[in-house]
Amino acid sequence: MTADEPGADAGPTSSTAPTTGTAQATGTTGATPTAGTTAPGETGPRQAWAALPWLVRNAVLWSACLVVIIAGLYLLGRIAVLLAPLAIALAATIFLTALLDPVLLRLRRLRLPAALAALLTVLLLLGILVGVGALVWNLTASQFDQLSQELTQGLDRSRDFVTSTLPVSDAQLDKLIDQAREGLSGSSPDPVAGARTASEVVGSALLALVLLFFLLKDGRSMWHWTLSRMTGPNRPVVAEAGRAGWQTLGAYSRGTMLIAAIDAIGIGLALVVLRVPLALPLALITFLGGFIPIIGATVAGAVAVLVALAANGPTTALLTLAAVVAVQQIEGNLLEPLVMKRQVRLHPAVILVAVTAGTLIAGIAGAFVSVPITAVLWRVIDTVQRRRSTTDTPARS
Repeated sequence: MTADEPGADAGPTSSTAPTTGTAQATGTTGATPTAGTTAPGETGPRQAWAALPWLVRNAVLWSACLVVIIAGLYLLGRIAVLLAPLAIALAATIFLTALLDPVLLRLRRLRLPAALAALLTVLLLLGILVGVGALVWNLTASQFDQLSQELTQGLDRSRDFVTSTLPVSDAQLDKLIDQAREGLSGSSPDPVAGARTASEVVGSALLALVLLFFLLKDGRSMWHWTLSRMTGPNRPVVAEAGRAGWQTLGAYSRGTMLIAAIDAIGIGLALVVLRVPLALPLALITFLGGFIPIIGATVAGAVAVLVALAANGPTTALLTLAAVVAVQQIEGNLLEPLVMKRQVRLHPAVILVAVTAGTLIAGIAGAFVSVPITAVLWRVIDTVQRRRSTTDTPARS
């Protein structure tokens, strides 16, 4: 048989046929699933989730995270409201500790014991508060009767202006005033509630002073003890984040106090020049309002303008308004960037949202603490992200 005949290829063909058949049999009867197939136990939700557009999946994930965060913050806020005296005392203690920490460090450099340095710092704070309160009372106690008469005259002038320029009669205006008085008298607290509130305020103040002494005395040792109980790679991150948050709170408290003092001095001098009564109490209100960014300064300025209107008429009120606006513009555009550090400053929209949320959750106390809490949280989160990015960079390279 020659190679050109058809039977010449029968041998090789017949020898390879069983192999091909075996491979086919193995491919059809094997139990190993091929890539891209679904296991028998898998269900459809995973495939349905993967079939959604990436924008929808990201929106769902971010919405779920946002709901969890808001729910957690709301729960913490409600707990703080239920424990309002304790929460206020703790917030005031931490704020005052950050504010007075440089004074404590200066006393410690004089080789004073920690307990004596903390006690002197607390006594210095009490001396300042008592001295300012006594000064304000002595200078303004005699002006309250005069202010009452001027407010009555100012209200009479305002009444004449409203009835002469607006379509409102005297009877309608009297009815509105009576309704407002009834609403205020109906919403006024009873004596028992007032006594309970006064006792809670006094108790919170005493607790804050005691906690302030112990935090000034043992605050650093408490922090080192907390860090010593932590192990693993997260300890340096927590240490750096805590240090950054504390520096931010200290810079915020001291910067806010300085800016509030500058506003109070500027507006107080303008009120003295314009001969507006109760200039010192109005300056004190401006100083306290400076601790609530944007909203506090606006409310304090409005109070000063209303007192000037009631006491000296519309011309003095307009001049007072111009002075308030000028002082606030100089403070916001020139002094605040110089006093506040870059890492402490927040966007005005963030400040408004934080102050509004704090006011809705905890009232005036929430408005005071909302902005420093937001600034500290932002600084801590930013520090953690920066630290993780620096530690991940060598591993990636």
